[in-house]
Amino acid sequence: QVQLVESGGGLVQPGGSLSVSCAASGFTFSTNAMSWYRQAPGKERELVASISRLGATRNYADSVKGRFTISRDNAKNTVALEMNSLKPEDTAVYYCNVNLPDRNLSGRQRAYWGQGTQVTVSS
Repeated sequence: QVQLVESGGGLVQPGGSLSVSCAASGFTFSTNAMSWYRQAPGKERELVASISRLGATRNYADSVKGRFTISRDNAKNTVALEMNSLKPEDTAVYYCNVNLPDRNLSGRQRAYWGQGTQVTVSS
């Protein structure tokens, strides 16, 4: 079974740093792009960062560009998000994501999510 488990969330002061990590299992990690999303209360889930299979291509939302860094370790089946210069608006539940072929719909993909880890930026 596909499983994504996030960890590392917590409370941090504005301007501080925090790293969250995602441990993946149940699929071939190294052949799939991975992403981090976040969702704040009352808001829609938004894409924060993504990383290609080999880690050569990284994309970031404009709101976090220059502050966040996504990375992956294919030997350990993990993807991390290093967050620096944190702002209160970064407060959200952060989710790990992978898109994989849908077992019930050939030719289609579906999104898999972890349980999320809470990141709170507050003084």
